[in-house]
Amino acid sequence: LHSVQKHRMNGYSLGNREGTPTILARVARTGRRLLPQRLARNALRFPSTPAAILPQKRPLLSPPKGRPLTQGHDAKPSNKMATYDYDLLIIGGGSGGLAASKEAAALGARVAVCDFVTPSPQGTTWGLGGTCVNVGCIPKKLMHQATLVAEWAEDAKSFGWQYAGDGTKTHDWETMVNHIQDHICSLNFAYRTELREKSVKYLNSLARFVDAHTVELTDKKGNKSTCTADKIIIATGGRPKYLGLPNEKECCITSDDLFSLQKAPGKTLVVGASYVALECAGFLSGLGYDTTVMMRSIPLRGFDQQCAEHICKYMETHGTRFIRGVIPSAIERLESGRVKVSWKATQGGEGELASDEYDTVLIAIGRYALTEECNAAAAGVEVHPSSKKVVGKGGGKGGTEQSSVENIYAIGDVLHGYDELTPVAIRAGVLLARRLFGGSDKQMDYQHIPTTVFTPVEYGCVGLAEEDAIAKYGEEDIEVYHTAFKPLELTVPHRGDNACYAKVICSLSDKKRIVGMHILGWHCGEIIQGFGIGLKLGATKDDLEDLVGIHPTSAEIFTTLKITKRSGQDYMSAGC
Repeated sequence: LHSVQKHRMNGYSLGNREGTPTILARVARTGRRLLPQRLARNALRFPSTPAAILPQKRPLLSPPKGRPLTQGHDAKPSNKMATYDYDLLIIGGGSGGLAASKEAAALGARVAVCDFVTPSPQGTTWGLGGTCVNVGCIPKKLMHQATLVAEWAEDAKSFGWQYAGDGTKTHDWETMVNHIQDHICSLNFAYRTELREKSVKYLNSLARFVDAHTVELTDKKGNKSTCTADKIIIATGGRPKYLGLPNEKECCITSDDLFSLQKAPGKTLVVGASYVALECAGFLSGLGYDTTVMMRSIPLRGFDQQCAEHICKYMETHGTRFIRGVIPSAIERLESGRVKVSWKATQGGEGELASDEYDTVLIAIGRYALTEECNAAAAGVEVHPSSKKVVGKGGGKGGTEQSSVENIYAIGDVLHGYDELTPVAIRAGVLLARRLFGGSDKQMDYQHIPTTVFTPVEYGCVGLAEEDAIAKYGEEDIEVYHTAFKPLELTVPHRGDNACYAKVICSLSDKKRIVGMHILGWHCGEIIQGFGIGLKLGATKDDLEDLVGIHPTSAEIFTTLKITKRSGQDYMSAGC
């Protein structure tokens, strides 16, 4: 009983690294309510085991009982609401859906969350919490951390640390995956517990619209039922796209599968140049696996391209190979078990250019919204013809998140035209719940949202990319202050000369108001988070110069920028 994957697919597992309780640590990953009797008997040995995950005789969809409103709030369900099973039904148990559900419940609404993970083509599934927690931000950041730990271990020698033996570094993929999955399981469990404490009904079923107020629920056993709600929030998020080639789903994996992969990936081809692609390729290379990135055009579309190319150059010098301007043309499984991938030029020319064999092929070319899976069309919800995301109409209490149907809303990755980021979904969900049930009129501000790409050299940014700033304001109105630099931490190990870079983009006609900030280095998420508030408050370059930096840090580089791109001066740094 040592395989996370084995027990996850069985629907239960043993083992909690803290030891109490040792039963049911990963039950939340599948949302399974009932356990085999043998495990249930064992669970009774542990008084601290929450009763909600012990065998229950109540039906899966017991009708919600009325409960008093939270004291201190004037939000009251209308008589119309009382004719429905719930005041609010949320389709999707990811970050945004969970945040909205808890906020609405705190305001006195009767709330249910429907969450069901359809297995990937490789059979991978997971528990409550959505993409970020299970197959996105959390495991990605932890695997990125694994590569940083390896670099620090090597740097430690320069700081006087000594290693016994030959000092050779080795990495155990299975150990890393199991420990990361243990942490994720604990989060799944915590989310279910919190929903119960907040009186939010959790429905581990696939929800599909029947009409604007009714959804059909299908549980993992195929049992069907229906429930109704006065208001419905679509928070389904998305899933990874495939290329559309024969055999790809049998031969390839996506980010849905990578973070719980039970054997080391070996020689890996990453198809795509999205942030997911480069982040995964970065930590795979850092963990010592032969990794190649295949991109059809540019890296990190939508991000500052100078910064994107800086990342690619850094990755190449640290062992990641890039094949540019090509796309896969054929994928097949060989008798050896390896996967043969052939490719052709993205534009022009016919026939295959070359081929190679890989142990693992990871497809990371983007994601698609799950509006068809929840049958949004049956409710009359308008979706964008290209992205298939819900089109926000921007009216009434729903605001930006208001769909074409009066009582249906959308938040997070499924809403067309906005950043696909966990904190965005959370904030939008909380504000929407307050408008619907708390009398608030505060709308979500989708401008100046900071983010970070966790590639080997991290990239933090807020505001406009240089290309977008020029397109919006004109090249003559844009001043770019920039520099390359080397963090103090890398001076003693003698690595990373000018590996880091920072730029501030200003509008000259608006008192040098800052319209974009970008930094490449380490701990960039911690750096850019604080500067994000500056852009929201309209900070200028003069404000930045008046800010006293903290020395010696990478963040202080923003307070000392003098060289402009327009000047043509050398921006490479010397000294701390």
